[in-house]
Amino acid sequence: MATITPFKIDVSAAQLQDLRDRLGRTVMPSEVDGSWAAGPTNAYVRGAVDRLLNGFDWRKAEAEINALPQFTTEIDGQKVHFIHVKSAEKSATPLLLIHGWPGSIVEFLDVIGPLTNPVAHGGKAEDAFDVVVPSLPGFGFSGPTREAGWNNVRIGKAFIELMSRLGYQRFGVQGGDAGAIIGPEIGRLSPERVIGVHLNAATMGFIPFGPVSPEEIATFTDSEKVRLQRVQRFMAEHFGFNVMQSSRPQTLAYGISDSPAGLLAWISELFTSFGDRVDAVPMDRFLTNFMIYWFTGTAASSIRLYYENAHDPEAWSPKANSGVPTGVAVFGFDEVPIRRYGETSNTIVRWNEFDVGGHYAVLEVPGVWIGDVRGFFAQIG
Repeated sequence: MATITPFKIDVSAAQLQDLRDRLGRTVMPSEVDGSWAAGPTNAYVRGAVDRLLNGFDWRKAEAEINALPQFTTEIDGQKVHFIHVKSAEKSATPLLLIHGWPGSIVEFLDVIGPLTNPVAHGGKAEDAFDVVVPSLPGFGFSGPTREAGWNNVRIGKAFIELMSRLGYQRFGVQGGDAGAIIGPEIGRLSPERVIGVHLNAATMGFIPFGPVSPEEIATFTDSEKVRLQRVQRFMAEHFGFNVMQSSRPQTLAYGISDSPAGLLAWISELFTSFGDRVDAVPMDRFLTNFMIYWFTGTAASSIRLYYENAHDPEAWSPKANSGVPTGVAVFGFDEVPIRRYGETSNTIVRWNEFDVGGHYAVLEVPGVWIGDVRGFFAQIG
């Protein structure tokens, strides 16, 4: 069996001081109206920088993560970092949790306890999971990547190998954002091993990316028409980050690799619903997430995931339905998935919609998110 090595985060005092020095020299851009219409506001970025300089405790965040069992292993030539917490319940279901961009393992810190020890958190023993939380290759402590080709399919294969190394022949998958793309991919790659796939923040495969004919729109429900309008607004006003990262990631990388305020601003938009909900995610969780990107130097390699997928000739081809049971949770401020599109390549057995939460529901409303994950895996048995 390939080597699995225990891991601890160990950011040096010199790294912390360098970050403080850079933040202290931040040059704020000119601003016209102080709104989020054109991007993150000076007030928001100044506030986050001030929090980093005067109040945020990295050592506390570092200790919290280091209290969890972490490991690294090499798969397909790439270091893969992961958290692995086993439940005391013998019947626990192995569950692979997959984050997206610009997220990280930080997304799942508040739910690992309830998932692995449900009795202590209002659940039942049969709700227990053994939890595996990898950092995506090129992200955080799994990065940077050193070669091209790390697209969704290659990541999916690496995570299947990771579960094999941990001794899990059958396992569940949960993912949001990029994880909601990689999760179904794992189901297609290894349907005989995947118990079920639970998704939130689903986009690709669940929304139309091209024009929708008037004839098709005429068959939409009122709710579907609203979601189509949301998708169209997103593509028109907020899709710029995707276009840049899919076409010229290295050009962008110079700015966000050299300027911490630049990186902070760049990754803030999804966490704030593009300024619509600036307090949706707890600030210190957002800053911990930011610090992981900064200290690991993975701003460039993380955004390259978009480039790799955009240049994968199979990425946009129709996807086969793996037959793996799939559950979809749609949260209030992230209501864009349209079931009819998801059903073309997924066996959807559960579709729940909530009035609360958003793109980062696991950070915003962890209790609701946990309840739906438990409910899905209980449903599919």
